[in-house]
Amino acid sequence: MESSKTDAIISIIRQEFGSEIVHIEQPYQLLTITFKPERIIDIIQLLYSHNELQFQFLTTLCGIHYPDQNQIAVMYQLHNLRTNQRIRLKIFLSADQPQVPTLTGIFSAANWMERETYDFFGVTFIGHPNLKRILNVEDMIFFPLRKEFPLEDQTREDKNDALFGR
Repeated sequence: MESSKTDAIISIIRQEFGSEIVHIEQPYQLLTITFKPERIIDIIQLLYSHNELQFQFLTTLCGIHYPDQNQIAVMYQLHNLRTNQRIRLKIFLSADQPQVPTLTGIFSAANWMERETYDFFGVTFIGHPNLKRILNVEDMIFFPLRKEFPLEDQTREDKNDALFGR
């Protein structure tokens, strides 16, 4: 993203929500801002409705598990279709009870993305109209994309670790 455009976006966000910003970076020329989770809906509403910003297309909403920090990040990617600008927002939640307000009031497309994030990471989206599993069975008691379980069956006796470089 062009430096002047990026600076203008950051300036507008800092003016309204400067105390909520945790970190700003630009990996691969994609403006990425990490916020405190408490006001994420207000921040996204600003990005959506501000005359200069107009990030009115939700490209992605997903979870990321950080087991070493006992946190789950919720990552939002928004797109301004008029200026072809993109922005990534991140918030970090405790993995013990990850909860964040739903984004469905701003983006109806968030409905399925939030359901998928709930299904695979266990993030509860407060106020969601139909938060239930979307791809996994209803009676599943864990969230498969959390890094809480070993990748291999530890009880197997028929494998030779030497053949796998261990």
